Amino acid sequence: MAMAARVGRVKRLFSTFPFPSSAPAKPPPPPAEPSTNLFVSGLSKRTTSEGLREAFIKFGQVVSARVVTDLNSGYSKGFGFVRYDTLEEAAEGIKGMDGKFLDGWVIFAEYARPRLPPPPKTSQPQSFN
Repeated sequence: MAMAARVGRVKRLFSTFPFPSSAPAKPPPPPAEPSTNLFVSGLSKRTTSEGLREAFIKFGQVVSARVVTDLNSGYSKGFGFVRYDTLEEAAEGIKGMDGKFLDGWVIFAEYARPRLPPPPKTSQPQSFN
């Protein structure tokens, strides 16, 4: 009997069954509203802002293209933003580049979400007693 209990504990320890977590799962955020600004993820560390512009200019007038870089190394953080002149061009840019290769990596293009406002600052200083 003791052996059976031990085997049961070992099975639970190495089980791949997804046990329910204590925290409820958050629903995914709703899709972003269509805008002329696109969020592009999955970029290679070699991708430059000019390379991003060249890849997306085939689908319309690119107002700006920017790869977000690390301040210390200067390498890409793997994402960037492309802004088109019109909503139609932005939609074509998503359709034309989402899931395509750029610099050897599969990239993903979607409408950018607006930045959330920063949390309000408290006016009273905190004391640490």
